[in-house]
Amino acid sequence: MNDNAEMQASLLAEALPFMQAYEHKTVVVKYGGHAMGDPALGKAFARDIALLKQSGINPIVVHGGGPQIGRMLEKMGIESRFEHGLRVTDQRTVEIVEMVLAGSINKEIVALINAEGEWAIGLCGKDGNMVFAEKATKTVIDPDSNIERVLDLGFVGEPVEVDRTLLDLLARSEMIPVIAPVAPGRDGATYNINADTFAGAIAGAVQAARLLFLTDVPGVLDANGQLIKELSVAQARALIADGTISGGMIPKVETCIEALDRGVAGVVILNGKVLHAVLLELLTEHGAGTLLVP
Repeated sequence: MNDNAEMQASLLAEALPFMQAYEHKTVVVKYGGHAMGDPALGKAFARDIALLKQSGINPIVVHGGGPQIGRMLEKMGIESRFEHGLRVTDQRTVEIVEMVLAGSINKEIVALINAEGEWAIGLCGKDGNMVFAEKATKTVIDPDSNIERVLDLGFVGEPVEVDRTLLDLLARSEMIPVIAPVAPGRDGATYNINADTFAGAIAGAVQAARLLFLTDVPGVLDANGQLIKELSVAQARALIADGTISGGMIPKVETCIEALDRGVAGVVILNGKVLHAVLLELLTEHGAGTLLVP
């Protein structure tokens, strides 16, 4: 037996106990806009999801698409307006958001997974009344006057109700749901929801064993820039307080904590630009990112 074959055999042997541990459990994977651009990464991601399904694990994919939305708005001549880093979504913009997220991106991911021999089905929060949203409110402090004001972000929503009926039905039917973060409100409007928040709400509703956030960073880094393998909620809060976790990682970690509060067993932040990051995290001893646990 050559070295390569021996290595493959030992990798499979290492993966087996992890496959058994996750068998019949649900894993929600949030697939980010930045991890999506590369065809080789897209194919590897689809293969990972197909392999999870073939191993008896129940994967659910939630995806974003910020860069793709930005490009389409530009193409349509619609100017993107941002308030404190958040895209203001008017009626015209939300129509484009829905078209890009629930249309082109969603079907692209479905096709990639189907090409790996599995049955993926594209959905958004509207399908089967899966998710209902409410208009998001965001309070900011005006730097000039130091007065608090509420931002009106238009049709940006927060998930407030999740019905898992359709997701349970698809799991029993051996199908892989691929979900776009667009949902209706009880007011009849359509809302664009932050994909991380949406993935956390879905993972909480199905009591997922793991929620994976594929990002463009390796995970949470310590003060020396080294990857932290595991964090409890208390440790994560302490690192936010002392400034070790800063900038854009703060909302990411806070979303992880919210998902844990909703009943998710563990949440992982990992680099989606690493080939087969999902398999490395779930089916190897060393994992691939930072695991947050209650």
